[in-house]
Amino acid sequence: MKYAKNILETIGNTPLVQLNKVTAEIPALVLAKVETFNPGNSIKDRMAVKMIADAEADGRLQPGGTIIEGTSGNTGMGLALAAIVKGYKLICVISDKQSKEKMDILRAVGAEVVVCPTDVEPEDPRSYYSVSKRLAEETPNAWYVNQYDNPSNAQAHYEQTGPEIWEQTEGKITHFISGVGTGGTISGTAKYLKEKNPNIKIWGIDTYGSVFKKYHETGIFDQDQVYSYVTEGIGEDILPKNVDFSLIDGFTKVTDKDAAVYTRRIALEEGIFVGNSAGAAIKGMLQLKAHFSADDVVVVLFHDSGSRYVGKMFNDDWMREQGYLDDHIAVAKDLLQTKAAQPLVFARTEELVSHAIGRMKKFHIAQLPVIDSTGFVGSIDQDTLLKHYLIDKDMADTPLREVMGKPYPIIDEDTPVDQVSPLLEQHAAVLLKTKDGKHNLISKTDLINTIK
Repeated sequence: MKYAKNILETIGNTPLVQLNKVTAEIPALVLAKVETFNPGNSIKDRMAVKMIADAEADGRLQPGGTIIEGTSGNTGMGLALAAIVKGYKLICVISDKQSKEKMDILRAVGAEVVVCPTDVEPEDPRSYYSVSKRLAEETPNAWYVNQYDNPSNAQAHYEQTGPEIWEQTEGKITHFISGVGTGGTISGTAKYLKEKNPNIKIWGIDTYGSVFKKYHETGIFDQDQVYSYVTEGIGEDILPKNVDFSLIDGFTKVTDKDAAVYTRRIALEEGIFVGNSAGAAIKGMLQLKAHFSADDVVVVLFHDSGSRYVGKMFNDDWMREQGYLDDHIAVAKDLLQTKAAQPLVFARTEELVSHAIGRMKKFHIAQLPVIDSTGFVGSIDQDTLLKHYLIDKDMADTPLREVMGKPYPIIDEDTPVDQVSPLLEQHAAVLLKTKDGKHNLISKTDLINTIK
């Protein structure tokens, strides 16, 4: 009989799959190393088990202990599987930009999930780096994994991922392309491959808002390059010890939009349902196509499963809100594609200013049409309120009819966009009348959101 003694024995030996459509403009043979076939659906299973095994061997992790790690989700999943099999507790510290699916999956496999803000400095006590370290110090019998600087991370890929790719390509690989986050995957794999053939080129995929590309090219850690970004799993605002820049031949940066768009294209054109970093890797490869010839064998790493991004990259509403869908904007009704449909929010002439302010706060809007029994008779917006407040700071109990401005212009839904723009230069908003007699508000923000 052939069977695994536990789920951890199924990690590794993931397939290489030829890509045909999404990489059609690249002359080389392009093969994807599809790591979603691991039991935790990502490449991080490999290093999670290796880091735990090494910590057990040297006594850092004791029986019944608590594993604590800051993770974007995938490492946490690998640690969770090992923790279940080996009898450990697990606390995962995750940033709030990660998908809800990742957090739900971690909880489903028994991890305690602590969520921290994304847009803070690494040294900030609220960052997931700092919180991870603090919890490890405060928790009895705890072991802080620290995948960024833990050498077992890269070693796992030196022992497993690199040899698998070399054997699967029969040593014919010429280029290896991978997103770079902790650096373990690209560095460990690159070390093995370059030992086998120093001519193999290693390309790292970086994202805008990360420091890797400039640091590799100049040796300068540029704090001005650091800002919040959407792409998950790659890029950093620190320099992890696991990133061995000497093994990486170059980096290319990919925008958040391109990463998201190409993630969807991989699923639609290749039938491979993988995550956000795979989309970034494919777009990065296309940006590097001048480096490839017909005789080359290019291996690109697909880190994780698309199931962790169904509420993001695979959700049309989310993509539209981010401005990542290239919707055709020709007439007024097209402007409403950029936001979720909702009933028109309005105020009445006899309501008080305080009521209008409360409604603006509740619905996160800056303009309100004002109505009476005859229809639309006025408008109120933040600029108008501020102007009156400077005159009368006790205006909260003033009826809206005393402070409201002129009513917003009303247009048909088929009004060309180039006729809407001049109206928005003169008014804070316009009202769109649909064919069924309902009304929607179009603001300057709706027009700005169509800019790609």
